[in-house]
Amino acid sequence: MTQLSVNINKVATIRNARGGNMPNVVKFALDCERLGAQGITVHPRPDERHIRYADVHDLKPLLTQEFNIEGNPVSKFIELVNTIKPAQVTLVPDAEDAITSNAGWNTIKHEEFLRKVVSDFKNHGIRVSLFVDPNPEMIRKAAEIGADRVELYTEAYATNYSAGPEKAIQPYVEAAKVARECGLGLNAGHDLSLENLTYFHKQIPWVDEVSIGHALISDALYLGIEETIHQYLECLK
Repeated sequence: MTQLSVNINKVATIRNARGGNMPNVVKFALDCERLGAQGITVHPRPDERHIRYADVHDLKPLLTQEFNIEGNPVSKFIELVNTIKPAQVTLVPDAEDAITSNAGWNTIKHEEFLRKVVSDFKNHGIRVSLFVDPNPEMIRKAAEIGADRVELYTEAYATNYSAGPEKAIQPYVEAAKVARECGLGLNAGHDLSLENLTYFHKQIPWVDEVSIGHALISDALYLGIEETIHQYLECLK
């Protein structure tokens, strides 16, 4: 079964808007695990506008499911990840001022840099996933670099889904096949939702993990977190 990793950044955004510790990010993460999520994702950015580096340290000893830390591998991030040693690190080429991730790696252009970073994390026993667009060339190079998985950047799929699911999914199916041929594990994330997740999973049932934050937290405002996680897990059956 494809695993559901809940990205809790938006919970931290709400907390930070008022100060204090409401909602409690750690408690929320533990509740997500208790309710069936198979993983927790955080994406600490240098300005700590949502998840703080301290949150990552607080979460690590308490989580019982897979911990995935996303981010641009600047020196501070590398140090954090190698200290925490999560199950997985997902490398994302986002600028410091980016509102959210908006592109995958050019693994050809950044091959030398990524080889060093991937090797360093793997030497610390951490599984490494590279955030990529559904581009076969970039996926093949990710495998050559030594990544364990790729995470397909699914914004284009989500944007085009309502106009035609078959056309929207096609480049992702091809990309997923290339990843499988290269021996890479496969993750997916960005703008996946209750509207489009079931179709995505039916077309690419071998995806290992989906990481979902914004849509899931938004749905929880209406449905409650227990029912929301239940519905997302149903999409992945």
